[in-house]
Amino acid sequence: MNDNSTIDRDRVLDPSGEMSFIGHLTELRRRLIYSLSAVCCLALIGFIFAEDILELVSRPLLDVLPAMQEKMVFTSLPEVFFVHIKLALFVGLLGSVPVIFYQIWRFIACAMHREEKRLLIPFILISTGFFSIGVAFCFFIVFPWAFRFFIGFASESIMPLITLREYIKFITRLLIVFGCIFEMPIAAAFLSGAGLLTPQFLKRNRRYAVLLIFLIAAILTPPDAITQILLAVPMLLLYEMSVWAAIIFSRN
Repeated sequence: MNDNSTIDRDRVLDPSGEMSFIGHLTELRRRLIYSLSAVCCLALIGFIFAEDILELVSRPLLDVLPAMQEKMVFTSLPEVFFVHIKLALFVGLLGSVPVIFYQIWRFIACAMHREEKRLLIPFILISTGFFSIGVAFCFFIVFPWAFRFFIGFASESIMPLITLREYIKFITRLLIVFGCIFEMPIAAAFLSGAGLLTPQFLKRNRRYAVLLIFLIAAILTPPDAITQILLAVPMLLLYEMSVWAAIIFSRN
């Protein structure tokens, strides 16, 4: 028993007493297992309420469809079943965001001082809050405006026929993209506190950042200018917030 514990400790710590490379990999595996377990558990709950969730996420599109056409279609027999599974996994991922941020913090906390580890609760709350704001912004602002714009091209000779699979694929990708993009100030604050990013660098390269933001928006969104602009504008505002976050945390 003592020999095994000694071997495990030697694998985790190097001769200087710090965590070894194997130790970091072991810790990373542990955090990934915890995160995936949370996602799977919440996905099971999401699958139970898949019908209600599907009705909720379909509402922004159904509200703007022409009269007598407020419905979507599926083109294969198992399509609805797999959509329910995908939607359940997506709900599990969104619901596990606080757990995922907690596991991220526990992983990087190995290289932090005792005073820095006290930022655990603020980090989880602020990161989860920004991610939630990004998802809510996409769902309540971007979706209604974008769907109304696209459906406006329908006419008497052109009828929208939207498949359930493509719709769920479209909204889940955009919700995750907006949620992650809204983490930009958090990432800037962390990198500045670690000494890897300076406010001067962000200010000096602002013009290049604008070009890069529109390029990223074009890559992450569907091939249309509307959703690209709706993603690029918040990214520009978040970039300015990142500059201020870098200023504050670089001083601290």
